Amino acid sequence: MNKDQVKGRVEQVKGAVKEATGKAVGNKNLEAEGKIDKATGKVQAAFGDLKKDVHDAVKKP
Repeated sequence: MNKDQVKGRVEQVKGAVKEATGKAVGNKNLEAEGKIDKATGKVQAAFGDLKKDVHDAVKKP
């Protein structure tokens, strides 16, 4: 697992927590921020997955 995969998944979790907290307390801004964080984390994790796939493909003879 590379750093982009880890950071992306951590960001997704943080976003989910923010989103749930925003929903629970009725804070639409916090909820929206959580959704953005989740989306950002998803993109970063996907980028990390792609990097790993390319690295694995190049590594194989």
